[in-house]
Amino acid sequence: MPDQHVEKQLNDLQDWQLVALSAAMTERMFPNFALFSRLVEFGDAGQLRQILNAIWDHLGNSKVKMNFEVQLDNVEANMPDLEEYSMYGAYPALDAVVALYSTLNSVIATDATEVANVINLSRECVASYIEVSEANDQMSDEEVVRMINTHDMMEQEEAFVEEVLARITQAEPSASLVNELRLLAENEGVSNIGISDED
Repeated sequence: MPDQHVEKQLNDLQDWQLVALSAAMTERMFPNFALFSRLVEFGDAGQLRQILNAIWDHLGNSKVKMNFEVQLDNVEANMPDLEEYSMYGAYPALDAVVALYSTLNSVIATDATEVANVINLSRECVASYIEVSEANDQMSDEEVVRMINTHDMMEQEEAFVEEVLARITQAEPSASLVNELRLLAENEGVSNIGISDED
């Protein structure tokens, strides 16, 4: 779970700040879905990209012509069924779509718990990636947990959350702040687990 320090911070945030944080987490996870979608020809990454773009536009206060409630069904239709895909990539892809679904819900009716779930989802995504790619049978549970918590990728994850929180709590909502957050979250197209759709 997100640590209590972060949870307390979430409860102090305004609605726009919660949505911005959720959008940033989702943006950073999005390449995980985009690459999976392209490789296995599943879903409609372009449609989800448009929905996420519309959330950023909404945050930047440009006049968005999108009914967010209607989009919930479209996002849900892009959730891969893990029973149908044996490949690991389906898991981070699903996490990215679930994050988008939660972010949409936050746009419709802001809820700090929903945003905490997105932060946790991204963290779990990173943790499972580290475990799958680097743990082995000889390691004890404690060693695996220690490896995950001290891994560069997890430290980058924690630093990213802190950076977004710092930026949104020190500023008023503006188009320029939203653009900055989006650029930070895009991370030059590299996701929270180091995946790029350009691969």
